[in-house]
Parts: sequence; C-alpha cells; structure tokens
Amino acid sequence: MSHDTFDENDWKRFLKHIGEDPNRPGLHETPSRVQKAWHQWTAGYGQDPAEVLKVFEDGAEQYNELIVVRGIPVYSHCEHHLAPFFGKATIGYLPNGKIVGLSKLTRLVDCFARRLQVQERLTTQVAEALMTHLQPKAVGVVVSCRHMCMESRGIRTAGEETVTSAMLGELQPNLALRTEFLALARDK
Repeated sequence: MSHDTFDENDWKRFLKHIGEDPNRPGLHETPSRVQKAWHQWTAGYGQDPAEVLKVFEDGAEQYNELIVVRGIPVYSHCEHHLAPFFGKATIGYLPNGKIVGLSKLTRLVDCFARRLQVQERLTTQVAEALMTHLQPKAVGVVVSCRHMCMESRGIRTAGEETVTSAMLGELQPNLALRTEFLALARDK
C-alpha cells in the first residue's frame, strides 16, 4: 500500500463530508495528524516477516520444550469499518534446533497488525510466518481482542473479547502438547 496516495486534502474532504469545518481552529492541524497516524497504523504493509524474525542456532539445538510469550500487545484496524481493535497475543513454539529473539515475536505481531485486518487472519498469519521462517516442530498463537466496531456501533457490546487461535505442526495431533500450550498461554 502506498502511503503517498492519500494527502491532507483527502482528510479535509472527509471532515467536510461529516459536516465539520476543517478550517476551524480545533481542526486546522487534524488532516496532517490523521495522515501521519494512518501512515503509522498501516506501516505493516512495508514490512517483510522474514526480515522481522531473527533466528538463532547457538544453544537452541539442546532446547526441546515449549517457549511461550504472553501479553504481546495487539493494535489493529478492522478492514470492514476501519475501526480499531486491540488486545493481547500469546505465541508459543516448540523449537527444532533454532530459536528466535523474543522481541521479534512482538515485532511479528505488529507487522501483521499494522495492516487492515480481521482477527482470524491476523492469528493465522502470525502462526504461518513462524512455521515458514523458524521451522519449529509446533506453533500456537492465541489472540484476544476488543473490537470497537462492536462496542461503539451496531449491538454496542462493551467489553466483549473475541478469542482466536491457530495451532500448527505437532500442536494439531498432540493433545498433551496442545493442553500444555493452552495452560501456559492462560493468564493467571
């Protein structure tokens, strides 16, 4: 997605369309601020998941237990209403001789979240990127988010969370491993 296709005049037209005066003092700088905000909110289109993940082989070949990172922030916008959704992600994987820098898991979530999304696809994209680039024995991803399109319009259900998951590799057939991952992923 090219960020050059929108300019401040587009946001001025938007303000006029909803009945506002983009020249009034409180809105004078708004088109510029909104332009910059959307540039940041959609920065994931310019990121390559392969470049985000940094893989290590030193010392990892001996580690054969689940690695789980909980509480990864998720900030995204739904593709249906451009409304924000936000929450937390948990990622777990069973190494196969390689590990990834733990901060890279947060960056991977951010890479996909900074695109227009649906939560289900976001969850799957994170899991599939880890399987492709890290090649672990198993990957599990759980995402729990609040959706402003549900809370602020339509049925207006404040505080509801949507939970999605993706289980790949050995997490699919191995019930004991799946149970261990879900127990580790659960907030206390």
